Amino acid sequence: MSPRTHPGAAALAALAGLLADETRAGFLLALLDGRAWTAGELARHAGVAASTTSEHLGKLVAGGLLAEERQGRHRYVRLADARAAQLVEDLAAQAPPTAAPRPRTLGEAGAGSAMARGRTCYDHLAGRLGIAVTDALTGLGLLRQDTGFALTDDGLRWFGGLGVPLVRTGRRPLARACLDWTERRPHLAGVAGAALCRHALEAGWCVRIGSERALKVTDRGGRALSELLGIPEGTLR
Repeated sequence: MSPRTHPGAAALAALAGLLADETRAGFLLALLDGRAWTAGELARHAGVAASTTSEHLGKLVAGGLLAEERQGRHRYVRLADARAAQLVEDLAAQAPPTAAPRPRTLGEAGAGSAMARGRTCYDHLAGRLGIAVTDALTGLGLLRQDTGFALTDDGLRWFGGLGVPLVRTGRRPLARACLDWTERRPHLAGVAGAALCRHALEAGWCVRIGSERALKVTDRGGRALSELLGIPEGTLR
């Protein structure tokens, strides 16, 4: 008689199998920018054939990691939800660090530097920008990290004073630690992290640069981060 397996073992093995392919993993990492991509865009990004891309995307959609949308002749895919993004983020951060490929051009070198300096991680701030904001919130007593990430009462009032609503939907936590894969330290995610990132973009504190997830802190953003959080101007630019 074969030993009885846990009822969730088959589902876990199937999920692990979805992630255990370099091309599919590359698609998921690209989609951490929070946007919807066409199959053609992902194929060019990964350097694989359209037929191969379609097969992989079908598996990821069927496995619940991606959601599919059709608009006219175009097929778009995006990460299914914040929980799928969290899974990809956490696994990427836990993976052993590897040496980045040597940049072939000055443009590639600049893009890598920009991503490390500041970027979006699905829908929240990451890189040195995300870490600086998280550290500043903690230092001012607006965020606690000693028993897991949690906004303090002062933190809730700070977001309210900024005019940033914190609306919880589903089971997504108000504040969550997300291990930054370049800084190897946690930055703020969850509802609060997403709301702050959205506000930073809408208020012009940051602008997207290039076709990746990189963000640039504007002069307005530098002043705002200095006044509101005490982050020295110029340190993130």
